[in-house]
Amino acid sequence: RLVRSIAVSRPAQPAGNSDSAWAIVARSLDSYVRQTAERYQVDPLLVDSVIRAESNYNPLAVSSKGARGLMQLMPGTARRLAVADSFNPAQNIDGGVRYLKYLLDLFGKNGEPLAVAAYNAGEGAVFKYGGVPPYRETTEYVKKVVHGWQARRAAEPPPEAEPRQPRVIEFVDARGVEHIQTRYEP
Repeated sequence: RLVRSIAVSRPAQPAGNSDSAWAIVARSLDSYVRQTAERYQVDPLLVDSVIRAESNYNPLAVSSKGARGLMQLMPGTARRLAVADSFNPAQNIDGGVRYLKYLLDLFGKNGEPLAVAAYNAGEGAVFKYGGVPPYRETTEYVKKVVHGWQARRAAEPPPEAEPRQPRVIEFVDARGVEHIQTRYEP
């Protein structure tokens, strides 16, 4: 049995620099995560929370069960999603987001906790138990991902409201004078 093992040491921190190497990696991937999530119509903050729980933005992560890369794709799942290299961050994120989108669609509106559970334990386990499987790893995973996602959503500034457009009212009064007014509707 061939096991791939990679040891990555964290670089020493320069004085006064509080950023870890992984924080820098996370920021550099943030734009791609957002673009990919938006392309597949998945909340980018949910994808971010899954990546943090799965690998904490370590693109070389390998789990004890064989899941690989940022979004910890199992080899069979990676093949199913046509991900040729699970250690390639772009391929891994694209495949992981597509899988998450599939699970979100499968479990429907407000099904995020079930989709997250299925991401961890497989959709078969979620169907078997009619909800989050009673596996300790999965229940803790769901709590971690959903709590992180909701905390990030609460911390995000609200989307800017569309500027209200005035309604233009034109009329001619009894004396024949033309009037033009703008009114903002509530």
